Amino acid sequence: MTAATPQLVVHRDKELMAQAAAARLITRIVDAQSARGTASVVLTGGRNGNALLAAIAASPARDAVDWARLDLWWGDERFVPAGDPDRNAVQARAELLDGVPLDPARVHEMPASDGPDGSDVEAAAARYAEELARAAGPGEHAGVPAFDVLLLGVGPDTHVASLFPEHPGVREKELTVIGVRGAPKPPPTRISLTLPAIRAAREVWLLAAGEDKAGAVSLALRGPGELQAPASGAYGTARTLWLLDRSAAAELPPQLYPPASA
Repeated sequence: MTAATPQLVVHRDKELMAQAAAARLITRIVDAQSARGTASVVLTGGRNGNALLAAIAASPARDAVDWARLDLWWGDERFVPAGDPDRNAVQARAELLDGVPLDPARVHEMPASDGPDGSDVEAAAARYAEELARAAGPGEHAGVPAFDVLLLGVGPDTHVASLFPEHPGVREKELTVIGVRGAPKPPPTRISLTLPAIRAAREVWLLAAGEDKAGAVSLALRGPGELQAPASGAYGTARTLWLLDRSAAAELPPQLYPPASA
């Protein structure tokens, strides 16, 4: 199996999907910490990303993680003030992060619009790119760490992070982090990892649940190309995993997801 070949795991409903994904992520973090002493995860926002964090918070197995030896990053962020409830980081703290003993120096939030760069989203993106580059090891040539797991929610239009179909950010080949202006969903100004940065991760997990994601999942897995379906361009160096519920998998062709195996 090549890195770009996705694996599909389909769960009965979104609640079971969140619980199973939480157990899977806890296990992956513990394995990485056992092997190397540390682990790194890129978080995603949205309803599925937040449901995953809430499921970790509710899991007794969360205590198996050495939270002080975990680096947390974000795949994208809404470029709004630091305390704005729309920020992915604010939501993540409410669901999980404020309840576990993380090392604050290892929680890498993307800059806010009231941060040191003010309203200059490109400067804020460059600042985050520099932070990623400083964390990258000598053998990691993409300008970002080789994340153990990079989580992505899949939008109904197939967007991942803040990379939208036919939007300029999907075409970026050099930068690891970009400022996004004119996003087709509010707020219009955002910061996002690019596809080259996403593809540096060891494992990329794409999360989709609900009937409104079925068309996007089917389109992305048919492989039309990342310009039309950014989710189809998101894959890891070792593994690409699609975590779905049955509603999101409903339009997949039989060869990808035989109905009898649900």
